[in-house]
Amino acid sequence: SIGINQTKKTNDIMVMIKLAIIVLFIVCTVWYINPANWKPFSPYGIYTFQPGSTQPYGIVPAASIVFFSFIGFDAVSSSAEETINPNKTLPRGILISLAVSTVLYIIMTLIMTGVVPYKEFAKFIDAPVAGVILETGLNWLAFIVNLGALIGMTTVMLVQLYGQSRICYAMSRDGLFTWFFGILTAIAGGFININVLFELVNIGTLSAFIIVSAGILWMRKTQPDAHRGFRAPGVPFTPICAIIFCLILIFGLNWETWVRFAVWFALGLVVYFTYSRKHSQLNEPGLF
Repeated sequence: SIGINQTKKTNDIMVMIKLAIIVLFIVCTVWYINPANWKPFSPYGIYTFQPGSTQPYGIVPAASIVFFSFIGFDAVSSSAEETINPNKTLPRGILISLAVSTVLYIIMTLIMTGVVPYKEFAKFIDAPVAGVILETGLNWLAFIVNLGALIGMTTVMLVQLYGQSRICYAMSRDGLFTWFFGILTAIAGGFININVLFELVNIGTLSAFIIVSAGILWMRKTQPDAHRGFRAPGVPFTPICAIIFCLILIFGLNWETWVRFAVWFALGLVVYFTYSRKHSQLNEPGLF
């Protein structure tokens, strides 16, 4: 509410502090790695099921569950109206930050599983980083890491709130929904179990990426270059690969998440076809 420049400055400071704490954790704990803890390197395989259960586990289901860690980069695209030269700066910023975060995720995971055997993390399910710190005996590091976690959650909330406000503003400006639906979404989200919400966010974002990728294929086929207003590299290879990988991650989620998403998606379609489609400014003759 204060302004985008102030939001950016605040977020930049917190992100730098957060990255400094992550680097400090890596430098302090890397010396405690026991390579024997990495054997077997993939104890649960790529995609398997627990005996007598329909709950999948392994690398793909784990990636599907923690996919929310990569959500937020797309929220940057909602700042296009406040960005100088967004055609170049937005893709560059998204890809660079995504690359840096991915490298840090991999390093952190290797260190944590190298210091503490993977089976012992069941004892630290609510605070896995704290378990690593206890194993190394670097108790002074715990306070700093907790501070980093608090700052990290704050930056995530700040970016998501900014992105959501921009999306809601754009949709309401176009007439796709009224203020009532924004309040309803906030109230509903407050009563959903956080783990259920994580998986709903994952499958919703993955589905949105699939729809966007399919939309690029469709627009490339139906609209000439001069009328699209954007360029997408590697079409059709890039969007097809995106669709395939998103589907693989969706298949890693349990069936309850699929059902919940189907219900919410159906409600969204009802809202769109009963209200949004009729009130959208895209229906105004001569607008385009």
